[in-house]
Amino acid sequence: MKERLKASIRRRDLLSFVVVGAGVTTLSAVVPEPADAKAVDLKDKRKARYRASSAEVQNFYRVNSYPVR
Repeated sequence: MKERLKASIRRRDLLSFVVVGAGVTTLSAVVPEPADAKAVDLKDKRKARYRASSAEVQNFYRVNSYPVR
């Protein structure tokens, strides 16, 4: 009579296999490919984005009760 081999897998081992498999799957899916960047003109980058004398800026200082200059 042949003896059957009993393969015993503990619950903790099974859980660790599942966690490692899920970690490898998410790690490979999360790593993005590098994006190509456009060249930036430094003169435009350092330029002021707003004018201090514009109506929006004046209204901001008036509404937020900053002292008048």
